[in-house]
Amino acid sequence: MAAVLAVGPVVASAAPPAANSWDVQQVPTGYRVTLRLDEPMAMRASRPLLAVNGKPLGVAQQSADRRTLTLITTDKAAADARDVQLMWPGDVNKGVRSLADGPTDAYWLNARKGPLLKDDPGTLGKYKVETAEYNLGDEAVLLPGLGQKSEVAGKVYAPVGAAGQRPLVVFLHGRHEACYGDDPAPSDKPWPCPKGAKSVPSYRGYDGPAKALASNGYQVVSISSNAINAYDNDVYDSGAQARAELVLDHLALWRKWSTVGGGPFGTKYVGRVDLQNVGLMGHSRGGEGVVRAAVVNADRGGQYGVRAVLPLAPVDFARSAVPGVAMSVLLPYCDGDVSDLQGQKYYDDTRSSITGDGAARSTVTVLGANHNFFNTEWTPGQSVAPSMDDWGGEGNRAPCDAKYAGRLKAKEQQAVGTAYVAGFFRLQLGREKQFLPLFDGSDARAASAGKAVVRVVAQAPLASRRDVTAFDKAQPKGAVTGKATAVVCIGEAPNPARTATPPCLLTNSPGNAPHWDAAYYAQHAPTLAVTRLSWTDKSGVLRLNLPTVQRDVRKYAALSFRAAPDPTSTPRTDLTVRVVDGRGRAAAVPVSAISDALTRLPGNESVGLPKNLLRTVRIPLASLKGVNLRDVRTIELRTDRVAKGSAYLSDLSFSSPGLGVTAVTAPKVAVADVTVKEGDRGTTYANFVVRLSRPSIRPVIVYAETSLPFADVMPVRDVAQMVVFKPGQVRQTVRVPVQANTRDNDDVRFDLALSAPREALLTRNFGHALILDDD
Repeated sequence: MAAVLAVGPVVASAAPPAANSWDVQQVPTGYRVTLRLDEPMAMRASRPLLAVNGKPLGVAQQSADRRTLTLITTDKAAADARDVQLMWPGDVNKGVRSLADGPTDAYWLNARKGPLLKDDPGTLGKYKVETAEYNLGDEAVLLPGLGQKSEVAGKVYAPVGAAGQRPLVVFLHGRHEACYGDDPAPSDKPWPCPKGAKSVPSYRGYDGPAKALASNGYQVVSISSNAINAYDNDVYDSGAQARAELVLDHLALWRKWSTVGGGPFGTKYVGRVDLQNVGLMGHSRGGEGVVRAAVVNADRGGQYGVRAVLPLAPVDFARSAVPGVAMSVLLPYCDGDVSDLQGQKYYDDTRSSITGDGAARSTVTVLGANHNFFNTEWTPGQSVAPSMDDWGGEGNRAPCDAKYAGRLKAKEQQAVGTAYVAGFFRLQLGREKQFLPLFDGSDARAASAGKAVVRVVAQAPLASRRDVTAFDKAQPKGAVTGKATAVVCIGEAPNPARTATPPCLLTNSPGNAPHWDAAYYAQHAPTLAVTRLSWTDKSGVLRLNLPTVQRDVRKYAALSFRAAPDPTSTPRTDLTVRVVDGRGRAAAVPVSAISDALTRLPGNESVGLPKNLLRTVRIPLASLKGVNLRDVRTIELRTDRVAKGSAYLSDLSFSSPGLGVTAVTAPKVAVADVTVKEGDRGTTYANFVVRLSRPSIRPVIVYAETSLPFADVMPVRDVAQMVVFKPGQVRQTVRVPVQANTRDNDDVRFDLALSAPREALLTRNFGHALILDDD
């Protein structure tokens, strides 16, 4: 029987005072913390936390009406609860804002800017734009990943007079309130909207990029996903599969409407839409939805030509990779919802997931931008439904507060979104190469993006790239000389994923480590491994010797790598990159002369900043005067600029900008469901079978982790392991222990999540288990 340890009232974080109540009970699995809210909590992309005495203890389970939050924890802090609060990940460390500027804030207000592009993707083109909407009903399609019926509604943007088939871009909004109204009638069914409420038209919030694309000859459809928002609270994957299915359902409609016609448009679009040249943009949880849609489409034979994916301020709860598809991830630095910028992992996980992947990919980090304002229907003063600035803060000192000089106003942020969303799809679907400099890491700018400070990290396509080192493995003996060390690190601490490799960060500030924060469904899967180069005087050298077959680099445009200052060191540091040829001729370039990658990003720890993000150091090979590019022997990183320092290093390569190819051939990995009887004594096992679609010539790796329900008594043990298929193998088993008993309990359901695949396409990434109580 549960023992009640503490009971009390509490005020929810970021909400007006309300008569909330809470209690903590001791249960066999630890402590059950329950918070009951007077008003439903806000609907956001990130998952809510429960905090005891100001300390966040973990993600809470939400009731269907969003008024009750429950957490099972083993943290003994719960036993001494004096206060329980709802907290969002972005709220951590925002309780007391420091009035002190961050050490590099002044620099970022006047940061270096690259050249302006001659052509601006944010401007309107030669075609007039015709808009129309379609709505096939609030419950028009059953989504298997949701178990509920969804609306099928969208807004169409078409170029008037454009001849032939046009590339199609689909926009998918994220998790926002589904309905709004003054006094909606009570209902146990959150969708369709109850009497007295209206549907929030989130799908109408992307007019800027949609019209920029359509006026330049592209067909755009922005679709509504409010039913998923209403029901994804209790879905095993937070709605990612349902969002993917919804995207594919709309594409199926457009296949019909563009071939035989019918529906609301008759023959209007017959022969006008190219479904073999499709781009997908997803905002927030929609970002994970379009990533999943690209993978599911590939699993189903590539019936639609999905060639480009842009996750915008996305979640990445399950650590998916997106191989074989051009990708650009847009990260708003002042995201107050998905505050850990977890979408960075789409780039980190995909860049080397499959050998031979020829697609281009990038991340675009926008300083001063928040989560919501890319969508006008989520922006105060522009939306028809209630909306908010997700970062919050009215001061003028923290670099993301509303009045801070570096914070973008809503229309400024929307202009940036328009430029990069339109530019990416025009580049990848229309092959408009004039926009390559926006996405190749060279810091070119679009005039319509205004004062925005944007930093791009890019991986050039394989056909125009030669990788030297990822800096993810120990350097050979003798590679480091002088008073310097080069150590591989991975992850952050404290972190449940314990490995022998030291952590890159020691942090109690959730959200400041986008490369290294654990994902919700993949707490134990390893994150990005990098090299930490540390030095105590100016004599240090990290030397990379090129093998004979890599020495001729004449066909490449630049030498580049990713770097960031170690937060335990100085806010600004520097290195010299020295390139040496076979006759000993050398050229040396200070990193600070070409990049601010080794300058800490803005903010201080009182607001969960700065973000520790790797950024681009790009050296044009034409600037290496006197060096024979036919015979480059050595690349050196020298510590001769700063007497003492430390920096992270990753992904050094020679490359030239390119569009890449959007195709990949790899085996598919999937996990099956399992049902097992509980048994009466000892331990039984739920055996999940993980299969490859065909044998691989390379080892295939995927990480498997149980996703257990919140329960007072849990007969299932948590499991997290690496699953390896050796060449030729196609079947592996993940065994999850189940403690048998003779008690009469309910059946237990739980899931096994697969994540972070290597050398395979992750198709069915969740397996479902049912433990039958047989007492």
